[in-house]
Amino acid sequence: GRLVGGAGLLILSAAVNAQSAPTAAPSAAVASAQPDYHPSMGDLMTMAIQPRHTKLGLAGHEGNWVYAQYELSELRNAFARIARTIPTYRNTDTAALIGALTVEPLAAVEQAIHAADARRFKAAYANLTLACNACHQSQDHAAVVIRVPAANPYSEQDFRPRR
Repeated sequence: GRLVGGAGLLILSAAVNAQSAPTAAPSAAVASAQPDYHPSMGDLMTMAIQPRHTKLGLAGHEGNWVYAQYELSELRNAFARIARTIPTYRNTDTAALIGALTVEPLAAVEQAIHAADARRFKAAYANLTLACNACHQSQDHAAVVIRVPAANPYSEQDFRPRR
């Protein structure tokens, strides 16, 4: 038993010494091997704008005005984050472009939400969708055509208002 105890003490001593030994800092080459992720305009539109646009449309279709207001706010915030992330896109001021094409349609959607008017919402949302497509066309992305959602791609989310 004495040999085992001695071997155990030797192993424990080695483990303590290894834990207290200074660790080498990663070299600059290793630290910079992983480049920062810089999402493209297409990445940001797909990740941030398209889902918000879709959810806004679904909420309005269901008459869930509380949730529609939330998604409208999220959509506006997503546009602002994109403008901060990519301030210039194809030699165009991103914030100015987004503002020129979305301020009025977003305001009309908001007015319809505040009025809880499904008919007005449907028309305003269709105009917002047209503005999205006008932007795509202005930036040589006419192949990217956004539509009013025909179905709910978020089957796990209930867009109906809480009763």
